Amino acid sequence: MKRILSFFLLSFAFINAFAQAPAGYYNAAAGLTGAPLKTALKSIITANHIDKGYGGLWTAYQTTDRDLNTNFENDGTVLDIYSENPNGQDPYNFTIGSGQCGTYSNEGDCYNREHIVPQSLFNKASPMVADIHFIRPTDGKVNGMRSNYPFGKVGNASYTSNNGSKLGNSVSPGYGGTVFEPIDTFKGDVARMIFYFVTRYEDKLSTFSTGNMLGGSAFPGLESWELQQLLVWNAMDPVSPEEINRNNAGYTFQGNRNPFIDNPAYANSIWGPPVVDNQAPTAPTNLVANNPTSNTINLTWTASTDNVGVTGYDIYVGNTLKTSVSGTTLSTTVTGLSPITLYTFYVVAKDAFGNTSPQSNTATETTLSGPVGGGSCGTEDFNTMQDGTSLASSYATRTWTNNGITWTATSTRTDQTINGKALTFQGGNLTSSSISGGVQTLTLTTQRKFNGGNGDLNVFVNDNLVGTIPYSASVATNTINVNVSGNAVIKIVNPSTSNRVAIDDLSWTCYSGSLATSETKKDKSEFTIYPNPVRNNELFVKGENLSKISKAEIYDLSGKAVETLNNPFKNSNKINLKGLVKGTYILKTDNFSTKFIVE
Repeated sequence: MKRILSFFLLSFAFINAFAQAPAGYYNAAAGLTGAPLKTALKSIITANHIDKGYGGLWTAYQTTDRDLNTNFENDGTVLDIYSENPNGQDPYNFTIGSGQCGTYSNEGDCYNREHIVPQSLFNKASPMVADIHFIRPTDGKVNGMRSNYPFGKVGNASYTSNNGSKLGNSVSPGYGGTVFEPIDTFKGDVARMIFYFVTRYEDKLSTFSTGNMLGGSAFPGLESWELQQLLVWNAMDPVSPEEINRNNAGYTFQGNRNPFIDNPAYANSIWGPPVVDNQAPTAPTNLVANNPTSNTINLTWTASTDNVGVTGYDIYVGNTLKTSVSGTTLSTTVTGLSPITLYTFYVVAKDAFGNTSPQSNTATETTLSGPVGGGSCGTEDFNTMQDGTSLASSYATRTWTNNGITWTATSTRTDQTINGKALTFQGGNLTSSSISGGVQTLTLTTQRKFNGGNGDLNVFVNDNLVGTIPYSASVATNTINVNVSGNAVIKIVNPSTSNRVAIDDLSWTCYSGSLATSETKKDKSEFTIYPNPVRNNELFVKGENLSKISKAEIYDLSGKAVETLNNPFKNSNKINLKGLVKGTYILKTDNFSTKFIVE
């Protein structure tokens, strides 16, 4: 089922903005609709268009893109749609004429000339390359991240600017590539600039590259998915005072106007009103919870269906939203859980228009027992590390000392954040100097930056692999059991040479002289294992009602299930461990969990 956005939403904007155009300017378009209207507008805005050249844009910005007579600060600085904060103080500002790019490494370094329709699509040809009506002054760094991607609605962001503009996978119906999404305040601005472009240059569109946005012909001029997304943005973000000011200043500068600012209803008259989906996806099915650790549980499910397309899934713990994943992802690891706790999960699907499905079936699982004893032994929050002679965004080797510990990081950059300054490495590692007191448990916060996939970091203590810590595009904190006494050297390795992983808030507890897992007891029954360590591949369990235990699972220290046994004690109290290599493992049953060592 679908519905059409009301034309009435645009009526006030039409009356208010149309009065800004000179009398009779649009007479030749009167009474027309569809492709003839678009062609009539093309003729109107082509006449008297004076090409002032690419360098002339810097001059134009002195009047077209100043924060003056707007709903913002009115401080005369450059009005940049990628840094303007409409609800508070801007993260930074550019002074007109003095902050031009140049080179840049970070947001706030300089501003440049961004072609909302990328100039690569028309080979930097004139007059397109210098047309003020779709070329805005924007932050160089953010413009570089936007690159030549089309505009659309982002699902999972790989990059977010200081004002909330995002780069990531598309959840706009009909397109699944990478897109860039401005904040809501400027969505209509972007739509109307692109409408101007495909109208002003409709006779040239067949010679341009499409860039997954342009349509390759005079009408409709845009790919269908992009057209629908922009029509929605045109309706949801009406013409603003700053757009009217910019249109008037652009008319003074180069002699033509943007008709979609003067009359935003032209968009519906040409292409029809936007179609908005209000049909909810079906409920996800077959939700399963498994592979628990002391603070994580894995979930898998079967995909929902939708008339347009599922864009994401929300994962609930109890009745609280815990995390979200994209519509192509059918599994996740829920982190930040408490040890020895029963959790109930369900999943809800959603589409690009905000429709949500009924909830899936529920799934339950209990986390394993967690660390005991030890006490805090050390922390590293990366706030004191220095960039040295390398730029913050360059991958280099960096060394610093904090709290008496010297850290060395290879192939790392320092310009990303999680809970403050974070260390980001790509195929590199972080290594400590020798630490006294041993390591009982180790905790780390992770997040993958930019594009890439999910993965694991390897944790070594004294050059022995003691566990792995997962990472994804979401911020997550995980704890692993280590149990190393004496002096220790911590090394965290990113084995991927493509994924750029940020880490923050590293901490560890001191070794307490006992294993960091204790037995769980139920119904006053006690269970013991022997021998521990295991030396002959046989592990014995002693306790009441062993034969009633329906399942036993063995996990390594990363939380991966390495063996599952059904009715393990039906005929004896012995478990055969011939398939396990030397190391430390966790045995979990219906009634208890405990740690054991294989030698």
